[in-house]
Amino acid sequence: MPQRLANKAALITGAGSGIGLESSLLFAQEGANVLLVDINLAAAQKGAALIQERFPNVKALAVHADVGKEDDIKGAVDLAVAEFGRLDVMFNNAGIMHPADDHALNTEEKIWDLTMQINVKGVWWGCKYAIMAMRKNPVDEERGLRVGGSIINTASFVALMGAATPQLAYTASKGAVLSMTRELAMVHAREGIRLNSLCPGPLKTPLLMDFLNTPEKKERRLVHLPMGRFGEAVELAKAALFLASDDSSYMTGTDFKVDGGLTSCYVTPVGEPTLQPPTSLI
Repeated sequence: MPQRLANKAALITGAGSGIGLESSLLFAQEGANVLLVDINLAAAQKGAALIQERFPNVKALAVHADVGKEDDIKGAVDLAVAEFGRLDVMFNNAGIMHPADDHALNTEEKIWDLTMQINVKGVWWGCKYAIMAMRKNPVDEERGLRVGGSIINTASFVALMGAATPQLAYTASKGAVLSMTRELAMVHAREGIRLNSLCPGPLKTPLLMDFLNTPEKKERRLVHLPMGRFGEAVELAKAALFLASDDSSYMTGTDFKVDGGLTSCYVTPVGEPTLQPPTSLI
C-alpha cells in the first residue's frame, strides 16, 4: 500500500508530546518529512531522533518556537520550506489549558489573555504563514489545479458544547478556532488549501490530566463518555493523518469530532464493557 504522505512536508506544533508527538511519528511512517515544533526543544529533538531511527528514509528536524510569538511561527514555516522545499501539511496543534482557568467570576484577565495569545493568535499565525507557503506549491498539470495543502487546527469538543468542569478561557479559545477555521476554509478553497478543525474528546494526555487533578474531576468527565474511558493521543494522530492526506481531499471547513461519542450522547450507557484503547506508536 502506498504511503499516504509520501514526499510531502509537514510542520507540527506542540510536537514534543501527546497528539503532536504521535502525529509526528505517524506522518513520518506515512512518508512525510516532518518539522517538530515545540517550546520544549529537548522533547522535540527526542521525537525527531526517534523518527530518524525508525524511518531513516524521511527527514525529521526539531526547532524551538513559542506559538504565542508571531516571529517564532513565521521562522518555523520558513525553516520547513527551506529544509524540505515546500509545505504540504500544517498541524496547528500546540495549546494550553491553564490550571487557573475557571468560570467567569474566578478567571483572571491575565489567564484569559495568555490563553487567547497561544490558542487563538498562535493558530491564526500558523494558518497565515502556512497559507503563504502553500500558495507557492506547484500546479498539478493534469488537473490544472494548484497543489495547495492541508491545514489542521486542534479545537476541542468543548467548542461544541459546554464543559462540565469550568475552563472559560480555554472553551472560548477553542470556539474561536472553529470559527476561524471555517472562514479560512471558505476563503482559500479555490486555491486547493483545505482547513479543518480536529475536535478531540477528553484525552489521557498531560495537558488534560494536569487539569483534571482530582478523582472527582476525572469522574465528572468520565460519566459523560459512552466508551467509558479517556481517549489516547494516537487515536487523534490517526484522525489528523486522515485530514492531512488525500483521503480527505473533498473535506474542508469541517469540525472533525473524535470524542468517544461524547457530543452525541445524552445519557451515558451504564454497565457496558469498556473498550480497550489502542497501543501508542511511541
